[in-house]
Amino acid sequence: MIRPLPMFSRALSFLAVLCLGLATVRAAADTPVKIAVIGDSTVCEYPEDSPSRGWGHYIGDYFNPHVQIVNLAAGGRSTKTFIKEGRWAKTLAEKPQFILIQFGHNDSHAKDHPEATDAASDYRDYLRQYVTEARGIGAVPVFVTPMHRRTFDSNGKLTDILAPYADAMKAIGAELHVPVVDLHQMSGELYLKLGQEKCHELENKPGDNTHFGEKGARAMAELVMSKLPSAVPALQPLLKATGAAK
Repeated sequence: MIRPLPMFSRALSFLAVLCLGLATVRAAADTPVKIAVIGDSTVCEYPEDSPSRGWGHYIGDYFNPHVQIVNLAAGGRSTKTFIKEGRWAKTLAEKPQFILIQFGHNDSHAKDHPEATDAASDYRDYLRQYVTEARGIGAVPVFVTPMHRRTFDSNGKLTDILAPYADAMKAIGAELHVPVVDLHQMSGELYLKLGQEKCHELENKPGDNTHFGEKGARAMAELVMSKLPSAVPALQPLLKATGAAK
């Protein structure tokens, strides 16, 4: 039996390891970083012929081609119903590396509605569940506080029924060390700067002070992305070179 020379054998082993390493690097480079987005109708996708848009539709414009945005947000859902309908399980099955989580609008509905939650109790419990289960698959959860509704009182002051939910989300973020993008605060500042009349330019149709057309959804995406990279530094290398949408 002819035995391979020791040096030749070592060379073959080295080449095998090198090829395996190159294949692993190539596979990693070909695998996109997946960012899941969950929430309600202010976040979700809409048919092309709809006047409505959610901000989740536009954040992909800020990232390089190595990032895949999976927008699983759905209109009318709350922290509670998103889980109960199996939508959260579907999100986890996607195995994203990051999950952006915005709920509050439907949680704030009247207590006799099935989607309603209490900002002081079960809303917080559901947020804790999202965090625990996201981390359980190795994903990084990120909270996005619910933006203001564009409603003003007779004195031109912005009303704020979502503050308890935004505050609760920030509290759970602090408790569990979850990055928080405070869209609630930023949207309120934007609406006050625009004023009541100009805020109508953000809506999807006359009289709808909650949902967005393209201009409004892009404005919300811009606010989210103005803070997301600093809240989650691991996302910074994944931004487009310009750092802005086109």
